[in-house]
Amino acid sequence: MSAQEQPPQSSMAITLQIVSIVFYTFVAFLCIGLPIAVLPGYVHEQLGFSAVVAGLTIGSQYLATLLSRPMAGRMSDNVGTKRAIVYGLLGIVLSGGLTLLSVLLQSAPLISLLVLIAGRLLLGIAQGLIGVGTISWCMGQVGAEHTARSISWNGIASYGAIAIGAPLGVVMVGQLGFASLGIALSVLALAALLLIRNKPSVPVVRGERLPFWAVFGRIAPFGASLSLASIGYGTLTTFITLYYINRGWSGAAYCLTVFGVCFILARLLFISSISRFGGFPSAIACMTIETIGLALLWLAPSTGYALIGAGLTGFGLSLVYPALGVEAIKQVPNASRGAGLSAYAVFFDLALAIAGPLMGAVALNLGYPWIFLCAAMLSVTGLCLTLLLSRRVTSPVS
Repeated sequence: MSAQEQPPQSSMAITLQIVSIVFYTFVAFLCIGLPIAVLPGYVHEQLGFSAVVAGLTIGSQYLATLLSRPMAGRMSDNVGTKRAIVYGLLGIVLSGGLTLLSVLLQSAPLISLLVLIAGRLLLGIAQGLIGVGTISWCMGQVGAEHTARSISWNGIASYGAIAIGAPLGVVMVGQLGFASLGIALSVLALAALLLIRNKPSVPVVRGERLPFWAVFGRIAPFGASLSLASIGYGTLTTFITLYYINRGWSGAAYCLTVFGVCFILARLLFISSISRFGGFPSAIACMTIETIGLALLWLAPSTGYALIGAGLTGFGLSLVYPALGVEAIKQVPNASRGAGLSAYAVFFDLALAIAGPLMGAVALNLGYPWIFLCAAMLSVTGLCLTLLLSRRVTSPVS
């Protein structure tokens, strides 16, 4: 019996089903969050490479996720969502091993960097597999009518994990060294593999599907707006540590925590606004708040203002992904929704992949505060594109 044929469930029952699935997203992003606040400093200070290389090291993970999205979508649709997640968890296990190996090779900085990047690439592929797999699993489990809720809880799991992982990673490195991160990644992923063994997945949906690039074309305008708004997130997560060092401040990891907490609170408190007011109005309002937060980070005279800016950025970004995602998924047939999710996620990955090298170059030439002004200007561009899309939205595809 499919999710649509089952008797109506309570809102809490639906939420619990979703949470039990996006738990694996939480594990994946906890593994991503642990090194995120310390990796740029490690590459820049311990290995001796420039801020641009540090940004490329972070960005390599997101580029791998970007390039693996079509594969992740096909795998989720053809072999099942559970198997896609299992493959992703195995990738995290290997990524942890390569991270540990990189530390052991630290006396040879270039080789150490290349091994570290290889681990980041595996982590990026794992992120793509788990991200698409969990949302597709949720939609198959509770029904496509709960797409916004599935996307939102998946985001809560990911950003919540980042909020926990970033400061935890700082503590771990301070107490146990950078090698402890590689061990933690492998142990967490192995534990998740044990838990997922007996969890039943949903059946693979059969039927004719659009080619990925046909789906990509329909999603692209919405994805472009998402990408422009999301560069602010990539900028914050990649360079907040070096920004704080440049300003002579301490406590950069708490910016990531404040960002994550505000992101989660906004989703918990205002997720119903998407169905109440519509995807476009919700996205427009959130992009405006995000832009204000990024501008405040640019102008911040102290850590207190920086924390407020990070909070506003997180609050603003909270509903952009699900709000635009609901409108984007309307543009593809039901049988191609898995591919639609993958295509849509490509643009988020693209934003994170280019944020590192792009903002690294800006920091190198203009200084670290200016990266947040550039991110704010790109967010304004995304806001204008969203306004245009809202005026020419097409009818849902049957």
